Amino acid sequence: MQGKRPSRPHGLCAAAMRCDVASAPAPGYGAEMSKYGPLQLGFAVGLLISIPAAGHTESPKRPSIAARSQTATPAEQLGAIEAWAAYAYNEKSGKVCYLAGQPDKSRPLGAKRKRPVAMVTHRPGERVANVVSFVEGYPLKEGSDVSLDIGGTKFGLFTKGDSAWARTAELDKAIVEAMTRGKQAMVKGTPMKGPVTTDTYSLAGFAQAIALIDKACDVKR
Repeated sequence: MQGKRPSRPHGLCAAAMRCDVASAPAPGYGAEMSKYGPLQLGFAVGLLISIPAAGHTESPKRPSIAARSQTATPAEQLGAIEAWAAYAYNEKSGKVCYLAGQPDKSRPLGAKRKRPVAMVTHRPGERVANVVSFVEGYPLKEGSDVSLDIGGTKFGLFTKGDSAWARTAELDKAIVEAMTRGKQAMVKGTPMKGPVTTDTYSLAGFAQAIALIDKACDVKR
């Protein structure tokens, strides 16, 4: 599956190297991908609600009826492995497959925020695959980047509202590949108010969850 391809990011590293990954801004791609976040989050939080929160004081609410009704069918769980769960549903543009997971550690403890969620989404009907997003659970500082560190390889993600996305389709794919190989991912975000937050995601089960959504949406690697 080929996603929408704006400019190619610079400085992508070989698999075994530990280095930073930078990308040329591609506002068109980023803005297009960011519109998918709120609806997906409604499903993700609702379906992950039984997982205990790590270091948060605010419990999430179940997705609203309005949010759920925006899709043609309810989300079907394809499977759950470790901290990651895979889902699929159908909407007007076609089938949508995504995985969602929550961090096993969040700092600072007691931060007033909703549950953070990491997601990867495929929309084959729109020729879009591997869309990575991190929902931080609080309003992010305007103009700030979220830092993603996977085994020493670092990625900068642009922010909008309470969420962060990759700037290009190539960077999305590189992040997914790194998460598939990695053991943990650390995500640092800067809120409008308060200290920087750090969420640590275990990547155990991520590769299996990706395989489930790849198969369901016929995404080839």
